[in-house]
Amino acid sequence: MKVLNISQLSKSFVGETIFENLSFSINHREKVGLVGSNGTGKTTLFRILTNQISADSGSVMIPKTIRVGYLKQNTHITSENSVYDEVKEVFAPIFRMEEEMRELEHEIAAKSEQTDLLPRLMERYSRLQEDYTKANGYACESELRGALRGLGFNEDEFFKPVNLLSGGQKSRVILAKLLLEKADLLLLDEPTNHLDLAAIEWLEKYIRDYAGAVLVISHDRYFLDATVQRILHLHHQQLDSYPGNYSAFVVHKEKLYAELEKRFMIQQKEVKRQEAMIRDFMDRKSARSIRQAKSRQKMLDRMKKMDTPSGEQGNLKLRFSPRIKSGNEVLQISGLSKSYGDQKIFRDLAFSLYRQERIGLIGPNGVGKTTLFRVLLGEILPSAGDVDFGHHVHAAHFDQEHTNLNPNKTIIDEIWDENPTFDHYHIRSLLARFLFFGDDLFKEIESLSGGEKARLALMKLMLSEANFLLMDEPTNHLDLESKEALENALRHYDGTLFVISHDRYFLNRVATRIFELTDNGIESYLGNYDYYLEKKNEVIDASVDPIQTNKTALKAQRKRIKDEEKKKRQQRKDLQELENAITKKESEIEDFHTQLCDEDVYTNPERSRLIHQALEATETALNDAMEAWTELLEILEEE
Repeated sequence: MKVLNISQLSKSFVGETIFENLSFSINHREKVGLVGSNGTGKTTLFRILTNQISADSGSVMIPKTIRVGYLKQNTHITSENSVYDEVKEVFAPIFRMEEEMRELEHEIAAKSEQTDLLPRLMERYSRLQEDYTKANGYACESELRGALRGLGFNEDEFFKPVNLLSGGQKSRVILAKLLLEKADLLLLDEPTNHLDLAAIEWLEKYIRDYAGAVLVISHDRYFLDATVQRILHLHHQQLDSYPGNYSAFVVHKEKLYAELEKRFMIQQKEVKRQEAMIRDFMDRKSARSIRQAKSRQKMLDRMKKMDTPSGEQGNLKLRFSPRIKSGNEVLQISGLSKSYGDQKIFRDLAFSLYRQERIGLIGPNGVGKTTLFRVLLGEILPSAGDVDFGHHVHAAHFDQEHTNLNPNKTIIDEIWDENPTFDHYHIRSLLARFLFFGDDLFKEIESLSGGEKARLALMKLMLSEANFLLMDEPTNHLDLESKEALENALRHYDGTLFVISHDRYFLNRVATRIFELTDNGIESYLGNYDYYLEKKNEVIDASVDPIQTNKTALKAQRKRIKDEEKKKRQQRKDLQELENAITKKESEIEDFHTQLCDEDVYTNPERSRLIHQALEATETALNDAMEAWTELLEILEEE
């Protein structure tokens, strides 16, 4: 059953086309991710779906019985209620039924001897109890508390007035209410904003188990990998659909781009060959050769020209290169503590960082990660302990609040003032690499978006040529393509990286070691984020008493492992067969293209038609094989 159907949807603002002719549908219980660069129209699409603005053309079909829930990226709430009472409003009809049932119970007890009234009261109570059960009334209190805890509220905060909450906490209250309303179709715009890792993991499981459909905009790629079954990619005013999660989408997109690039090169080669032959025929100047030249020119004009394959418009071009090489030992911490009065932030931290390590620092909000960075940078003094930097260590800092940017300066002055030896051409070239063009260069920094400020801060970090980078949430405000550019730059960085991040996908790609900061200190895990999770789960598994595992369970476990190994062997065999089939199909396609360039073929309409038909059939078979290969590869990688 379709809960949403979009057909030929178009939208423009002041003559600028945002998107055109978008068509897609979403089925009941389907979980879909919507991705694309900033400014491609993702939030605009959501606003159309929720009737906040109208489309220029096309249709949006949502069945009348379908209830739609919408979480905006920037939400506001004003309420005198406590957190608990505010979220409890979702279940107001259920709690009213409960109150009515309590009143009826008292009335039945009071009138138990009035035989003429009692049957009618009992019947009413029975119907009310049935409705209460159908509405899941007995579990709503548990659901309410579970949602609040899952989204990071502790019991003490349940009864805190909403008006006294921070902006992030208010967003979590709104999200809790939305989830508990259990709409048939959820539209979520950046739902992981303001959530720590524990809350994001809870939300991932909630969405996977959610009984309705979900369409989610998110820059959190790990979250998309954990929740969605399909990706809608909005780019260049068009929408493409890809099966699988975000990682599968990346594979699909790269393969599609490679295939388009290959076809474009083949066509360009053929165009050049035909143009050379036309020039050659024209140079001969005989009537016959001129006729042949004109005939070939007509064929060339009728050829459907492919556009130059391109990735996302305006990819960030970023590279970090240290000016000097540091010593092997970059940083040594011993007995480091920080308190404000009686409030302990962290205590007795001890660790070392070495050249070319890339350390990811994780931990719950408020545990002291940013405070630790401020101590290392000398912005605040520690309460106790030592911070020792190694030989030739040159540190630079990326601050998530971008306090190192002067809000009163223009973009070009911010860079030029710190690099006065650069000429005008060099400054403009550098800014273009960070997607600042034309009049943008003269914008004041205070007027920039979060993404623009992040790009400018990254540019300053790159120009510092530091060999030790301390970065606090560097992927905040960056679009997906800019995140990938940053990750690639850091993976090739020859210095040392110490980074605070909630972006698990980023940590997976970049980190070589994970530091977990807790109230008990720092624990080190030699690997990326997935390795950290694996080791944490091993600790949990080790806490289970092995005596409780009986012989029957062990036998079943051995059989399950054996069956899984057999299944994996077959899947690997199937994967190899698909790879062979793909190679064969690609070879056949190349052969067909070569045949179509043959004069004996393109001058024979019937042969040309038959080869075109065979080419189309082979291309379809190739796409099917590639899709099956990707799906099977995902399964094997997950295992």
